[in-house]
This record gives sequence, C-alpha cells and structure tokens, in this order.
Amino acid sequence: MANPTTRSWGRIRERFINFYPPLLGAGIQSKIIDEHTIRVEMKLTVLNRNIVGTHFGGSLYAMCDPWFMLILMHALGTEYVVWDKAASIRFLIPGRSKVCATFHIAEERIQEIRSEADRSGKTEPTFEVDVVDEQNQVVAHIQKLLYVRKNK
Repeated sequence: MANPTTRSWGRIRERFINFYPPLLGAGIQSKIIDEHTIRVEMKLTVLNRNIVGTHFGGSLYAMCDPWFMLILMHALGTEYVVWDKAASIRFLIPGRSKVCATFHIAEERIQEIRSEADRSGKTEPTFEVDVVDEQNQVVAHIQKLLYVRKNK
C-alpha cells in the first residue's frame, strides 16, 4: 500500500491530468486506484459523439493513450526512459453509453521489464486493454507497444 505522501501525490496528478485539454475536451476522467492501476471513464456527450450517435473512435483511443506509459514511468523512475512506440485499436461494437477501461501493470511485470532493459539495453513490452460499456460488453480492444531503456 502506498504511503500517505504517495497517495497525496497521486491525487494531485489525478486532478491535473483530468484537466489535460485532449482528455478534458472528450470528457475523459481518470482515477488512480493504486500505484499500478488507473481506471478511465468517458460518458457519451455531444463533444465525443460521432455522426451516427456513438463514441467517436478518436476519443476511444484518446482515453487509452497515455496510461500504460505513465504507470511504467512512475514505477521505473527517472533511471529509465519510457516511450509509446506503437498502438492499435480494434472497434468491436458501437459505444452507446458510458465506457471505461482499467489499466494495470503487475509488479512482477514491472520487474521483468526492468531486468530486460538492464540486461539487453532496451525492451519493447506490449500491453492490452479492453474498453467496456455499462453492460460490460467490449466496445474496443487496444494494444500498446512501449519502448523502455536505461537512461544514459
């Protein structure tokens, strides 16, 4: 469990990132659950609705874009460089209600990534997440490829 200082810092980051214009404009809200988990939600509004009345695909991707990178950057610290390298999104059904996604990287996976970067000089871990609607149906599936190396 995080100490009180870490929890306070998490709340400050959470409030700040929710005002980041691309997320704010789409109505995307994040909540830090713990050190390695973030939950993101987006209601269907006129600002993120497409011409056929469902969630705009760009907004669905925007709600998933930074989270794995941010979790890993925080977990590895300033000794490592973490970048988004590639992503793909597969739309499965139209999003007609509030959607959410939960981003989590297990501590064991973080240690594997750190070890691989230390041993090989770099690593390119992949992560996957589903965006689900209020009925828990998968609206979209996202794959992210990150780049991690030891800071020079």
